[in-house]
Amino acid sequence: AGLTEGAAPDRAAELIGALVGTSLATQESVPAAFAVLSAIPGDPWRACLLAASLGGDTDTIAAMAGAIAGACHGQSAFPPHATATIDAHGFALPALAGSLLALRES
Repeated sequence: AGLTEGAAPDRAAELIGALVGTSLATQESVPAAFAVLSAIPGDPWRACLLAASLGGDTDTIAAMAGAIAGACHGQSAFPPHATATIDAHGFALPALAGSLLALRES
């Protein structure tokens, strides 16, 4: 079992902060993103929310966790309001994701 697997989100956040760290340093932020995904493997949106609540470099950790979870679960795993917020900033997330997937499959 992983460090945070099966832990309640509050306990997972506590463990990630204490044992992994949440700073900008890659030796903390990258493992923290994977620890978040281990804590909430089946719900990418909740994983992003947990990452955003950790403290420290939350935007980087949440972005990595969201990108990994999105790659594993697809855009449909995120609530429509979340992707609409991103799309409102002109990022064209569905088109970008489709283009990246096409590159991977070629």
